Amino acid sequence: MNTLMAIWPAGPLGDWLAVIAGFVGLALAGEFLVRGAAALALRAHVPALIVGLTIVAFGTSAPELTVVIAAALDGSAGIAMGSVVGSNIANLLLVLGLPALIAPLACNTPGTRINYLMMLVATVGFVALATRGSFGVLEGGVLLLGMALILGDQLRAALAHRAGRPAAPAPEVDEVATEAETLPIWRFLLYIALGIAGLPLAAALLVDGATGIAHDAGISDEVIGLTLVAVGTSLPELATSLAAAARGRGDLVMGNVIGSNIFNLLAIIGIAALITPIAVPPGIALRDLWVMIGVTVLIAPFAMTGKPIGRLAGVALVAIYGLYILSLAIAGPEGM
Repeated sequence: MNTLMAIWPAGPLGDWLAVIAGFVGLALAGEFLVRGAAALALRAHVPALIVGLTIVAFGTSAPELTVVIAAALDGSAGIAMGSVVGSNIANLLLVLGLPALIAPLACNTPGTRINYLMMLVATVGFVALATRGSFGVLEGGVLLLGMALILGDQLRAALAHRAGRPAAPAPEVDEVATEAETLPIWRFLLYIALGIAGLPLAAALLVDGATGIAHDAGISDEVIGLTLVAVGTSLPELATSLAAAARGRGDLVMGNVIGSNIFNLLAIIGIAALITPIAVPPGIALRDLWVMIGVTVLIAPFAMTGKPIGRLAGVALVAIYGLYILSLAIAGPEGM
């Protein structure tokens, strides 16, 4: 248990309390982050997609970075690699699927197609590097170089959009747009800061509590990484996306997922690999990396055509994730 869990009651009771507190904290922090990011995008005349690809996505990826570095330093390759691969799978299936049950998710925001292609290239490149058996300094440097190139492109796109913006923003009638026009900018920055600070703290409580429960049940590290830790560290993205969908800001969801998946693969593993080598467990190499590529390709019809992800597609995505989890349960420790 980490320092945060040291102040929590020990044993199963403490684990369950941590899970409950984590859920509550994620809901509150996700709401703050969406409200601040959406309002900031409107005030700055920057497309919500770009905000989702940067502030929102990177802020909600902080739990993955913390988990991977801690697991890598502890020698738990199953948790380190499984949490990233499993988180990306959960993002594409759950974080897109569940909000689509609330409201259709727009996929026609300018930049969605090119950003999806970046995510696809990052995913294929990551799997290619994983075939080497481990991620060391060389592989980490390649991943971080890719991240730097993508960030540079996003900055270029944001500056180009800002230079060509109209003199006045388009009229909006929802609550967030009203705040964007009436509240001081420091309030938006405070919302974002509270969200970014609260999400990793809440996720740490949730993941530590869930991991303690899982270890008591005798579940392997790789299964924990691919399921409990992966879903736990994806809960900030899910909380943020559900809040965005409920507020009619579905245009933030796709950008959040794309940016988070790119950051998970390139920045998180890249940074962790510079600190200590990360082995690719055989089970993850043989199955889960290819599942990640498969579900990335699965959303291509929406990202490339601009067709919204509706409720029927949302049901299908969630069902596919359920089948994936079932396959892990059937495989068991010996299948890993």
